[in-house]
Amino acid sequence: MTISRTELFIAGAWREGTGGRRFPVVNPADEEILANVADGTVDDALAAMDAAAAALPAWSATAPRARAEILRKCFELITARGEFLSRLITLENGKPLADSRAEVAYAAEFFRWYSEEAVRVIGQVSRAPSSGARILVQYRPAGVAVLVTPWNYPAAMGTRKIAPALAAGCTMVLKPAEETPLTMLALAEIFTEAGVPSGAVNILPTSDAPGTVAAMLHHPSARVVSFTGSTEVGRHLLKLAADRVLNPRMELGGNAPFIVFDDADLEAAVSGAMIAKMRNLGEACTAANRFFVQDGIHDRFVDALAQQMGVLKMGSGLDETVRVGPLVNASARDKVDNLVQDARGRGARAVLGGQRPNGKGYFYPATVLADVAEGAECFKTEIFGPVAAVRRFACADDAVAWANDTDHGLSAYIYTRDVARGLRVCEGLEFGMVGLNRGLVSDPAAPFGGMKQSGLGREGAHEGILEFLEAQYISTEW
Repeated sequence: MTISRTELFIAGAWREGTGGRRFPVVNPADEEILANVADGTVDDALAAMDAAAAALPAWSATAPRARAEILRKCFELITARGEFLSRLITLENGKPLADSRAEVAYAAEFFRWYSEEAVRVIGQVSRAPSSGARILVQYRPAGVAVLVTPWNYPAAMGTRKIAPALAAGCTMVLKPAEETPLTMLALAEIFTEAGVPSGAVNILPTSDAPGTVAAMLHHPSARVVSFTGSTEVGRHLLKLAADRVLNPRMELGGNAPFIVFDDADLEAAVSGAMIAKMRNLGEACTAANRFFVQDGIHDRFVDALAQQMGVLKMGSGLDETVRVGPLVNASARDKVDNLVQDARGRGARAVLGGQRPNGKGYFYPATVLADVAEGAECFKTEIFGPVAAVRRFACADDAVAWANDTDHGLSAYIYTRDVARGLRVCEGLEFGMVGLNRGLVSDPAAPFGGMKQSGLGREGAHEGILEFLEAQYISTEW
């Protein structure tokens, strides 16, 4: 397939970086270079911020319905070109085509959802109880947003930020991950065709993330920073945001527990586990990371999960029959292997997989580990790969305590036929999102976000647009 754009996208135009450099984007399935992409510099980042600032007055003054129609057109064009975008995602990210197609549908839906939310930013009028003055509250665009996205969902993590920002009347600069910039550059062409005005969305691929992002956050027009990625990087960005008191939106790491009670529907629990663990190869902050399975169902669950994971074909994601593609790069693969070997060294039993294959590509097989010890590193950190680490439990209190024993609190999963118990356990879990008898929690119409060190704020739903708005209160009398 033809990769059409590899330049920077600033002020509605395609341009080379001021340094004249390019960096390679590698296909993780064969380690071959897909394209060499323009490498943005600090000067380019500042130019992009200037472009966003120049476009802000006109875009923020655009009527909500006009904004909504443009967002709706983005949804239609992304949907129409879904197969091209899916193949592009698979080429640069490695995920199987089925996962890429699901991502494109998810990414497009944010534009449809926020085309509807754009016209529903409604203020209020009330009367102050003590003074009798009128209280008028309206919501205004926050200003220029700096958006930083990860490699695991190169389309959806961008559209989940771009769509609500545009709906709110903000303009922005988005820095895609160095591993996967091609998808967002392809989307930039779609935004232009849909009618997004020049400068409203700027795309800055770069190999110098620390330098360019710091420069953008210190630009005088920056008002919002929205980041999806690791907690470590999120902490650093929060410190930078504090320099200018920017509004931070942080969607950070996870360490999701998957709790299965004795009375769970085994077939449903395993099916949910396959979604929660193997969706996107486990390279998702919402992926099930720690499996806690009650004694009475433990052995049957482990055997059934290993059986289902064991039939998944590994290979290039462009092969329609493949369900286990490569991980994004060598360091991601090596991290997964190190976590597996650490667990095995502490006594875990590899029911399935557990060995890194030889040959080209950053592959790691579907793996099930049983009897994982409490101190295993895979219980402390995100695996971000196709590895299910299982530990048995006896009582619900233990499962909840183990689940909460983490600095993260993004997503969790529970399987039980006793809905009352399930809801009680949900209330005891320190997680922003819980799937009760469901292996998938992400939805554009739901508030996505976590507790503790998993982030600040929410994306999606009505809450997502509020991240890009400021409430203004006017006191008056008549």
